[in-house]
Amino acid sequence: MRTENASDVNRLLQRAAEGDRESWGELLIRNRERLRRMVAFRLDQRLQGRVDPSDVIQEAYLAALQHLAEYVRQPPMPFFLWLRGITGNKLLEVHRHHLGTKMREAGREISIYRGTLPATTSAALAAQLLGHTTRPSEAAMRAEAKIRLQEALNSMDPLDQEVLALRHFEQLSPA
Repeated sequence: MRTENASDVNRLLQRAAEGDRESWGELLIRNRERLRRMVAFRLDQRLQGRVDPSDVIQEAYLAALQHLAEYVRQPPMPFFLWLRGITGNKLLEVHRHHLGTKMREAGREISIYRGTLPATTSAALAAQLLGHTTRPSEAAMRAEAKIRLQEALNSMDPLDQEVLALRHFEQLSPA
């Protein structure tokens, strides 16, 4: 896991709060890939063809910029955690917009999964844990294994699922 130099981040934050666009851009560039992976990991599979993680991140950046002065005056947590929280909230808004209404019909899409649609986290985590295959026979075996793994993950306590997801997500972060 990468650790940021706190004084460097604070210096960039202070400059960004004073209107320095280059400092704000540098902060965003430093965190973009980690946020993109988080959004892609948590994005409901029914929306993956219609919502780009970069769009969610862009909305989060705009919201963060609106609240940057407040954050700099009294930071409640490290910058990345604050930015990740805003990004998570924007992702929730996207899910509610697309899946909470029948307007765009995304909630009516049918899954080939044989039970109820699995939780996004378990589906994404199962896909990551199983890796990728190329031959049709391997793909079929992988699909069966994915279903069994999703069922096992869905039977877990939600807190245990989140711990596993966060642990796996952190392993995906660059060193």
